[in-house]
Amino acid sequence: MSERNSSIEEITQKIDQLLVVLKDISQDLAEISEALKAVRPPSPVLGTAPAPTTAWLESSSIQEVRELFSKELEEMLFFEDTDEYIIIKPRRFLGSENFAKIASIVRGAGGEYVSAGRDSHFKISKVR
Repeated sequence: MSERNSSIEEITQKIDQLLVVLKDISQDLAEISEALKAVRPPSPVLGTAPAPTTAWLESSSIQEVRELFSKELEEMLFFEDTDEYIIIKPRRFLGSENFAKIASIVRGAGGEYVSAGRDSHFKISKVR
């Protein structure tokens, strides 16, 4: 039984040591993040979706949705108008950075990403 207790004590000591290291890493990453924010302003695309107006909340059109995106991002996308949604599909591979920018804008407009293999797309409800 003492061997087992000794083993448990060793494991808990190692866990405590790992927690200290992880805390240090977390603090370092927070400092690096703050330093990077100070050096470079936030991307002009992220978080630039205009606040929805009353008209936007009642219904949205393809043109209103297109205007949420920078010209560069808009050119990467295909927009489709259905009865209930504006469907947004990539024209080409977006890469992780562009995907994140687009997803952020879509979420800001109350939309979502639909994962469906080759038919994956973003959608924004036309009626809120």
